[in-house]
Amino acid sequence: MKTMRLNIPNCLTLFRIIAIPLIAIIYFSDIKYGNWYSTIVFTLAGISDALDGYLARRWNQTSKLGAFLDPVADKLLVSTMLLLVISDVNLHSRLWSEMLFIVTVIVIISREITVSALREWMAELGKRANVAVSTVGKYKTGIQMGAIGCLLFQSHFIGLPVLLIGELMLYAAGVLTIWSMSIYLRAAYNAVKAD
Repeated sequence: MKTMRLNIPNCLTLFRIIAIPLIAIIYFSDIKYGNWYSTIVFTLAGISDALDGYLARRWNQTSKLGAFLDPVADKLLVSTMLLLVISDVNLHSRLWSEMLFIVTVIVIISREITVSALREWMAELGKRANVAVSTVGKYKTGIQMGAIGCLLFQSHFIGLPVLLIGELMLYAAGVLTIWSMSIYLRAAYNAVKAD
């Protein structure tokens, strides 16, 4: 594994971090089609998430910097976007269930923090592989990113209630969040118990 090299995959990861304040500025600005622009930048950030890991493996450009930055960028992006939409008071009255929405956001952000801490602890024990990303975790991430995109967009699109779709997708991501976290916690418990 190469160290401290700013290659294309690392630049894509950095773009994801830089995109966060840009999305926030656009989202809360009064510019026309601001919801379109914030959704487009978020979508590009989401694509960069899938692309950076793929390119790093394909071009053999994995690095310690990238291994550190990638999960940090992911969690910053997801957590900040969820805080962004939950802080939008104009959005609350348009939700199907404001209380369920708030609880789901809390669950998702709490899970991100818990799993990050768990992975660091397992790495210290030399058992990081025991809490590698699960299939359920990958599905959760995909649904969650789609939900956030819809929540940023909010408007109807070709007759579809995008906001409601995003809200329902977030609830589905919340269920998968609890499921995937239980998988990680069980794997960590079994690894520690085995010692």
